[in-house]
Amino acid sequence: MAEIVAAARAAGRGLGAFNVIQLEHAEAIVAGAERARLPVVLQISENTVAYHGALAPLAAAALAIAEASSVDVVVHLDHATRPELVREAVGLGIPSVMVDASALPHAANVALTAELTAWCHARGVWVEAELGEIGGKDGAHAPGVRTDPREAAAFVAETGVDALAVAVGSSHAMSTRDAVLDDTLIAEIAAHVPVPLVLHGSSGVPDPGLVSAVHHGMLKINVATHLNRAMTTTLRQTLLTHPTLTDPRKYLTPARTAITTEVTHLLTLLAPEGSAAGSPGSAIRDPHRSSH
Repeated sequence: MAEIVAAARAAGRGLGAFNVIQLEHAEAIVAGAERARLPVVLQISENTVAYHGALAPLAAAALAIAEASSVDVVVHLDHATRPELVREAVGLGIPSVMVDASALPHAANVALTAELTAWCHARGVWVEAELGEIGGKDGAHAPGVRTDPREAAAFVAETGVDALAVAVGSSHAMSTRDAVLDDTLIAEIAAHVPVPLVLHGSSGVPDPGLVSAVHHGMLKINVATHLNRAMTTTLRQTLLTHPTLTDPRKYLTPARTAITTEVTHLLTLLAPEGSAAGSPGSAIRDPHRSSH
C-alpha cells in the first residue's frame, strides 16, 4: 500500500478503494482498474466478513485476483473493530488494514490504535485509522461531525498510523450523490496531518466534489454503495427483461459489467490528465515485503 499511496501523492491523484462483498465485486473492480490502467484497493469490511461468516475464503479470492492483475492492486481490511480480526487478516496475507476504534473513548481509541499499529508495522502492514467520526451510521458515526485538524495531527503523532479517515461532510451508505464536502477543512487538515487522508462515504459525493476533495488534499477515496447501486439496478433490469432466467451467470454478468464501468469512470475521474498510471505486474502480494 505504501508504494501506491506514494505514487498517487506524487502524481496528485486520488486512490480509489472499493468494497468487495462477493467474488463478482473483486473481479469487476480489478477489471475496471485494468481498463483505466490505474491502481486500485479491494476492501473487505468487517460487516462483509460477518455476512460470509469468515474472512479467509473471500480474502483468498481477493488476494488471488490481485496477484493476477496487470495493475497494482492492494487488498485492505476495512473498518475492523475487533483486534482479533486485524490479526487474522495479517496472518492471511492482507497487507493493509483499517483499525476502527472510533466508538471507544478518545484515550482508549488512541491506546488500542497505537498498540495494533505497532503490531502491524512490525509485520510490514500499512494501517489506516479513524478519529473524526463519519456520518451516516449510529453511535460513532453520527451525522454532522467534523474532524478538528489539531486533534487529527495529535492522534497521528500518538498512534503512528499511516493514514487517517476524517469527517468532512460525507456520510456512509448514501443512496443519493448530493453530499457537500468542506474543502476548506480538508485543506486545513491536510496542512496539519503528515499522513494521507481518507474519505469514507464517497458514494454520496458527486463527481465534481470528489475531484475537488482530491485537489484540496484527500487521497484515498472509499466507495461501496455507489457500486452496489449500479450492480443492483442492472440486475433488476436484466431480470425484468428476462423473467425466465435462472442461471446466475446470465444475470450477474451484466451486473458485474456495470461495476466495472463505474470503477473505470471513478478511477479516471480521480486521476488528473497526464498523471502516471499503475505499473503492470506489480500487485502487492506479501505483507512481510511491503513497507509502512
